[in-house]
Amino acid sequence: MALPRGVVPALAEPAAPILLQARPGQMLLREPGKAETPIWGYDGRVPGPAIRVKRGAEVWVRLENRLPQPTTIHWHGIRIDNAMDGVVGLTQEPVAPGESFDYRFRVPDAGTYWYHPHNRTWEQMARGLYGALIVEEDAPPDVDRDLLLIADDWRLDAAGKIDEASLGSLFERAHAGRLGNELTLNGVSLAELAVRSGERVRLRLFNCCNARVLQLRFEGLAPQVIAYDGQPTAPSPLPDGKIEIAPAQRADLLIDMTGAPGSKAAITEVSNERLVAGRFVYTAEPRLERDYGPLRLPANGLPEPNPANAKAVDLVMTGGAMGRLRHATYKGQEIGLRELARQHGQVWAMNGVAGMPETPFFSAKRGQTVAIRMVNETRWPHAMHLHGHHFRETPTANASKRPPWRDTILLKANETRTVAFVADNPGKWMLHCHMLEHQAGGMGTWFEVAA
Repeated sequence: MALPRGVVPALAEPAAPILLQARPGQMLLREPGKAETPIWGYDGRVPGPAIRVKRGAEVWVRLENRLPQPTTIHWHGIRIDNAMDGVVGLTQEPVAPGESFDYRFRVPDAGTYWYHPHNRTWEQMARGLYGALIVEEDAPPDVDRDLLLIADDWRLDAAGKIDEASLGSLFERAHAGRLGNELTLNGVSLAELAVRSGERVRLRLFNCCNARVLQLRFEGLAPQVIAYDGQPTAPSPLPDGKIEIAPAQRADLLIDMTGAPGSKAAITEVSNERLVAGRFVYTAEPRLERDYGPLRLPANGLPEPNPANAKAVDLVMTGGAMGRLRHATYKGQEIGLRELARQHGQVWAMNGVAGMPETPFFSAKRGQTVAIRMVNETRWPHAMHLHGHHFRETPTANASKRPPWRDTILLKANETRTVAFVADNPGKWMLHCHMLEHQAGGMGTWFEVAA
């Protein structure tokens, strides 16, 4: 894919690939003193190595598979060449155990992105396979620290091991998805992030949970959102210091650290009850005194959709527990729900089709605006992720306020929302629910953009 206007390619090509080994490892996911948990991770760690590159640079990563099952890497949120998207059966064959695959692509947009498998994703991510991909702006913003906060929940048994018996279970597919009983930030229980009083921090927040919608509150602080899903937005304060973030979504926050030297500020998860997930820990250094100008990240120059002249398509979601799905088309055959669920593990349908169809959900001309009306006729939320593109929600009540760019949108139960984007990236692209058990249970489709 050609780089957008104004993007300067990297001055030098990488001399060698970054090596990422997908392999088993051990991590302390619970409080100190508890046993470590066997995990799968890139380089055997959770999260995997953070890859940082400049906008326009080439990324060259060699995936070595040391797992007992095939895998790939999907570069989530990046507008890259379709052949590098990492979707098994759509853009590449899976990388077998003991084999390797080279991913090479340029990154046209600055922002906060991530990488994870796209084969048995519901299992491989639940075991710990994911990492951050950070594309830096041409001119760094005026902050003192650039921190990552990668959130995940884990389903652990009494011995602290991953509950393998429930992986991909029919119950999880038909309900909310896999919800864990241990919450980590950056792979650590009760993580502590060192900061200095008076500093300005850019916090890059990731939800890498299989299915949990997080509500994180930054106690005693006044964060502002400056980007969603990697794309800059006008700075806006978080009411009560709290943000809701669905699986696969990211948010860049600007936080002025106002606490006193030596104090702490809790990061709490409040979707159910108040749970302290981590803390900012202020060093004993004297308060930093300096002036900061207003911070607004430069736009990446994505093409604006024109909903008034768009190809309009509907995506109607049905199924799940307490749903009205009675039958669906699966691999070209009409099958009743009982057989779908018991024999094929399929409990959801989109436009009456369970699982990836043989023909595309829609085809678009290159450069054509597409408007997708997403209708959630189920009792459960769905985080719908679009590969290869970003979209804006079509405004309804206030047309003068332009919604932020996103690559993943949360539809709550019985909610309808419409998103629009310019189909400017040729190839075959997936559209699916990022509640990963929902995807495994039928909520995945694809569309095609002409070359």
